[in-house]
Amino acid sequence: MPKDVILTPEGLEKLKDELELLSTAKRREVAQRIKEAREFGDITENSEYDDAKNEQAMLESRIATLQEKVRMATVIDSNEISTDIVGVGSVVHVKDEKTGKSVKYTIVGSAEANPEEAKLSNESPVGRALIGHKRNDIVAVQVPRGPARKLKITKIDIGLK
Repeated sequence: MPKDVILTPEGLEKLKDELELLSTAKRREVAQRIKEAREFGDITENSEYDDAKNEQAMLESRIATLQEKVRMATVIDSNEISTDIVGVGSVVHVKDEKTGKSVKYTIVGSAEANPEEAKLSNESPVGRALIGHKRNDIVAVQVPRGPARKLKITKIDIGLK
């Protein structure tokens, strides 16, 4: 059974934009490469043709994956997000109890997760630990190496516009 895809409205738009690009311009580009490769002659020993067909297969796989994500998407409504309890769509300000370092995370569905932008999946260790907690709660997060980190939730905002 497919897993639920939780998205913000912004995340859904990004997926739709990528799907549109791949289904139109990229498909035409790959079809043109296949056509040009066929013109080189015998396709049984034609590496350009093989590369183009492999690219086409990967492209179609990505398009199918995106279509499935868009179809299965549950879009978060900003009116349903609370500033009392951490949930998907929340911006959570936390302070590491050991280092004193403050960090701000946005909790998103796994399809939108991007640690470089501090967008953590609700399925990640930190995201999963924070969900359901309130301001001033201290949450223990088990990290792959070392002892559990203790994070104090200092503020909860709504991450969606």
